[in-house]
Amino acid sequence: MALRESRIKVKIRIQPPLFVFVILVVISGVLLAASTGGFVVNFKNVGFTALSSFQRGIHTVTTKFTDMVSAVKRMAELQEEYDKLLKQLENYQFLQQTNTEIRRENELLKEQLGFTETFEYVNYPARIIGRDPNNQYSLLTLNMGSKQGIKKNMPVIAIQNGTVGLVGKVLQVGYNTCMVMPVYDYSCNVSGRIQKTRDIGLVNGLGWEDSPLIMRYIKKRVLDKLQYGDLVVTSGENDNFMKDIPIGYISKITTQDYDSSLIIELTPVLDFNSLENVIVVDVKNLKDQEEEQ
Repeated sequence: MALRESRIKVKIRIQPPLFVFVILVVISGVLLAASTGGFVVNFKNVGFTALSSFQRGIHTVTTKFTDMVSAVKRMAELQEEYDKLLKQLENYQFLQQTNTEIRRENELLKEQLGFTETFEYVNYPARIIGRDPNNQYSLLTLNMGSKQGIKKNMPVIAIQNGTVGLVGKVLQVGYNTCMVMPVYDYSCNVSGRIQKTRDIGLVNGLGWEDSPLIMRYIKKRVLDKLQYGDLVVTSGENDNFMKDIPIGYISKITTQDYDSSLIIELTPVLDFNSLENVIVVDVKNLKDQEEEQ
């Protein structure tokens, strides 16, 4: 116990001088730095570094914010330019489509005009403006009527892709419009002739545009003379239709044991789904006769 106490006392005696020595060394260093100006210079450097770093940060943030605002503004300008170009493109496409449609219509009208000028009968070019939905679209409305000279039962033809074909006949006449019963209507009976064999039968339809036409009353004896693709034209009999207007091509021939006649299906020469312009014909009047009068 006496030895431990003596050691503690010695320790206590040693610690104060060491502490004082450390304090003196620190004070001497500070005084030395202050006297040489090093402490002050270091303080200024630290302050300058801190201030310049802050200013650099502010400049960086400001620059990025300005760049961002400029980018947003430029993006808005680009979007506006894009919208304008897109609108111009739409207008250009519309004009191109319109011009194409006009050219196509002009070609159709030119084709029709060339035919009507050389056609021997008095005729009236017309446009289909409606199809009757109450009759399976089998009735066609034209933009011509009694005011223009249209009369009931006048035949209606059309020229399509350079091919002349039978459309039907006028069923009803108004002042500025008329109703046409097309050849594909079940009630439209047309006297037709097989161009190759000269045999005559009766042609009508099944009631809709895409259906084949049916030719009846052709005797079985001519079966061996017929071929698919043979043309059937109007016979010109009964003065209902002029002669030799194409109706359709033979696409199918059916025989029945109990019937002495053939049932012949025809593919119409005209595509009625895309038909727009037609010609109403006055078979009672020739152009030369009208000019003489």
